[in-house]
Amino acid sequence: MKLLCCILSLLLLASVEPAISSLGHFDKIFSFGDTFADTGNGRIMNAKNKVPFDPTAKLPYGQTYFGNATGRSTDGRLIIDFIAQKLRLPLLTPSLAKDGDFTHGANFAISAATALNVSFFKDIPIAGMLALDTTMKVQLQLFESLKPSLCSPAEACPLDFFDKSLFFMGEFGVNDYSFSILGMPLADVYSIVPSVVGNITEATKRLINHGAKTVVVPGIPPLGCTPPNLFFFPSTDPASYEDDTGCLKDFNDLAKHHNTQLQEALEIVQTNNPSALVIYADFFTPVIRMVKYPWKFGLVSDVLSCCCGGGGKYNFNISAGCGMPGATVCDDPSQYLYWDGHFTEAAHRVIAKGWLKKLKVHNHIIDAAYRYLNIAKDSS
Repeated sequence: MKLLCCILSLLLLASVEPAISSLGHFDKIFSFGDTFADTGNGRIMNAKNKVPFDPTAKLPYGQTYFGNATGRSTDGRLIIDFIAQKLRLPLLTPSLAKDGDFTHGANFAISAATALNVSFFKDIPIAGMLALDTTMKVQLQLFESLKPSLCSPAEACPLDFFDKSLFFMGEFGVNDYSFSILGMPLADVYSIVPSVVGNITEATKRLINHGAKTVVVPGIPPLGCTPPNLFFFPSTDPASYEDDTGCLKDFNDLAKHHNTQLQEALEIVQTNNPSALVIYADFFTPVIRMVKYPWKFGLVSDVLSCCCGGGGKYNFNISAGCGMPGATVCDDPSQYLYWDGHFTEAAHRVIAKGWLKKLKVHNHIIDAAYRYLNIAKDSS
């Protein structure tokens, strides 16, 4: 009885409508984000703009699962791909795909996307060239432009149209901090965290206003463990590195700060929007676990090195990046955490498993509460 009362309390606190009874009942996925979720939009944009070199447009990218390059910055599937397959849905179509089939959702994520407007980075050296107008705001506009075509008749989406849709708002934030670090001290980068988190939460509320009932909002992974940051920001002070990981301590502290602020902000969004389910997805912990205990995941002991790269301490070399002349590919990507500085398919599988488990737990709590309410109603 005590357990049932606790479940009932959770339900009354949330005041949500009956949620999806199982993960298999989601019929659409809509995804936003950056390179970690881009299933081909960046490649489409590069081709349209006649970018002379796009490594994700050719092998070895995509070699593990697809056998050819798809525009994903990895050797195979992304987190969102594993989630779609677990829900028995097709892999998400990039929203920029010509004549794309969006029956089961769409992917608006674009490589190099930021939560902040691109104008913020225009005066930062190098970052002004790297930061593209593919921001969260732009992606939301793409979603709003596509929305009328999803309904039948067009422009007549009922209020419950997205009840069985699963939304992923991000990951956002990694590029905001990575670009900012190019032009300001790391300690000063903390000053933009409220704006980054604020934009993410505002975007989440915007989706809820469009009718989204289940929104997953990922945090960011440990910034101090990425081969690019380890390469570009080495330190001669051993105290700059974590003893148990070898990662840059200050960079990881920034990621932890962002994630803490994001979780607190999302709790407010949830409280103010009880008809929706807002779920924080932990991107940090699973990566740290793989770094600390690589053998538990079948990974090589040199876990901070890239599978695909041009040599050096972390097998990361900007003059011979993955897909460029001089770069080599490891024999077995499934033994690596990092592909080219982004994660491997093997790492994405581990992360996706954790996110799906949390999503399933949330839905089961709500389902159990409603079952209890129905039992109580029938016996009254």
